[in-house]
Amino acid sequence: MGTLYLVPTPVGNLEDITLRALRILKEADLILAEDTRTSGILLSHFDIKNKLCSHHKFNEHQTADAFAVRIAAGEVMALISDAGTPGISDPGFMLVRACVERGVEVQCLPGPTAFVPALVASGLPCERFTFEGFLPQKKGRATRLEELRDESRTMIFYESPHRVTKTLAQFVEVFGSERRVSVCREISKVHEESVRGTLAEVLAHFEAEAPRGEFVIVLEGGDSPKEAARKARKAERERRRGGNEEAEEVLD
Repeated sequence: MGTLYLVPTPVGNLEDITLRALRILKEADLILAEDTRTSGILLSHFDIKNKLCSHHKFNEHQTADAFAVRIAAGEVMALISDAGTPGISDPGFMLVRACVERGVEVQCLPGPTAFVPALVASGLPCERFTFEGFLPQKKGRATRLEELRDESRTMIFYESPHRVTKTLAQFVEVFGSERRVSVCREISKVHEESVRGTLAEVLAHFEAEAPRGEFVIVLEGGDSPKEAARKARKAERERRRGGNEEAEEVLD
């Protein structure tokens, strides 16, 4: 029986690839790529000449089982996406599931994933978070944002340059203009940038400067029910204290 390797590839700087990833790509019987043209550039850079085959979101329903059967029969395959770790907002899940169902060994190499550096460098709490990936473009988008209104964990979203300003404006409507956010673009590339501040401040930045590149939005979570109740009690105490002080002034 063979093995399926999930091999992360650089999200920007080619130096981010690991020595183990290079070895696996050179030794694999077949490399499954999201886009053979994009991956061909990467493989050519590292002088890797193994056979490439397309495996992407438009054909994975038809190809996953066939590849799993071949791996079960003894082939070693490496799955790569255009950038980052396969399966994270990229094809991968269906092939992994097909292999697991057949008892095929699946190994995922550690490596680049865009949201991890964006989260860690955001300055927002990262001990607990929820990864949302790309929000629905139309149907279900408003519903999903409403479901996240009371989310207390840090939230992570992927977004394209032509929708990032619209998304930030929707966040202002749902979460309030003072919610903190960090927007990262072009991670590990020459023009890497992180813009941090309130939603209102960061929205104003990208309204003034046209967004370019691929974006990761890291949004501060709201108060937990316990914390919200604590703040409500504190506000009520302050309100009562203020009322008592006004009454004392009248008596004086």
